[in-house]
Amino acid sequence: PVGMTLGLALAAHGIRASIHDARPRGAARHDKRAIALSHGSRQILEWLGVWQQIIATPIRTIHVSQQGGFGRTRIRAEEQGVPALGYVATAASISTALDNARATRNIEFHGDNRVEHAEATAQHVTLHCTSGTITTPLVVYAEGAINADAAATVNDYGQHAVICTVTPDRPHGNIAFERFTPQGPLALLPCGNEFAVIYPCPSDEAEFLAALPDEKFIARLQNHFGKRLGFSAVTPRHVFPLSLRYRNSPVDVRSVWLGNAAQTLHPVAGQGFNLALRDVWELASTLADTANQAADPGAAALLARYAASRRLDRRSAIGFTDMLVRTFSNDIPPLRTVRGIGLCMLDILPPLRGFVARRMMYGARAWT
Repeated sequence: PVGMTLGLALAAHGIRASIHDARPRGAARHDKRAIALSHGSRQILEWLGVWQQIIATPIRTIHVSQQGGFGRTRIRAEEQGVPALGYVATAASISTALDNARATRNIEFHGDNRVEHAEATAQHVTLHCTSGTITTPLVVYAEGAINADAAATVNDYGQHAVICTVTPDRPHGNIAFERFTPQGPLALLPCGNEFAVIYPCPSDEAEFLAALPDEKFIARLQNHFGKRLGFSAVTPRHVFPLSLRYRNSPVDVRSVWLGNAAQTLHPVAGQGFNLALRDVWELASTLADTANQAADPGAAALLARYAASRRLDRRSAIGFTDMLVRTFSNDIPPLRTVRGIGLCMLDILPPLRGFVARRMMYGARAWT
């Protein structure tokens, strides 16, 4: 999805690009994972002309609480003057809309074409792919894992997430729940008539939880979530590890990294894909002048300008999610009290609540 979004954004600025994917074309159309989209991401997708084709459930209220302690707050869309704080859509719906738009605009897509090796020089980048060799002035890595090496920072949270969908016993009312527990932040996101669940747990418990019979898993979830809502059905569970991984710099010689290839964040507060879309917007805007001036899109000065423009937003998103995980994933009594006070302060101080809401909707743009 990130690569297709960039292809569309570049095309909007008159810049030709081709997409090369190790998977076959259309593979992302079958990805059923739920993705949280901020209001700012909706604006980007509207600019690309694909928003109307995405099936999305609006989030009009975010309810934040902590297990075993006092304090809670509600952030409401109407208070922030927006139709919704965010939206929840399946990765399949997003990818289908992007792929249809890509085909309509004749952006090249080469599936089943894995990049095996890349050689970057001062003049160009040579990609050695399964289908042959490609030479280009600039390569953008929009998907892929981040290796633990000198160019990256890696922190393992010792957590896995169990993801699934549950059916509530009454309509969700377009409310998203973020509940902080000693095992990690539990998220329930309205998705259609159901909730998409991100249930964190210690890594050594994940497979056990995922394999529980439905009724026992629902009981465990209910115990963690509390009694605000009940649940009557659950889909099969999937497990994935939670860690913080990010490249120390998103650029190198004639190379840029976006999305999960640049930073993999904990899903708390749903920042990952939204940060990627802001990266796409800024990169396309930075490269816009090269379309008409025949300038070099891989010039070091240009890529340095892009990296500088993303520094504040990127660092703050990484720091924000890491702080939430480390501060709220424990049961230390003094910290539980401090967290409760913080949630109460958010609840009684509209300017503070508005600051947090704008940060989640727009990233660092909220401060400019």
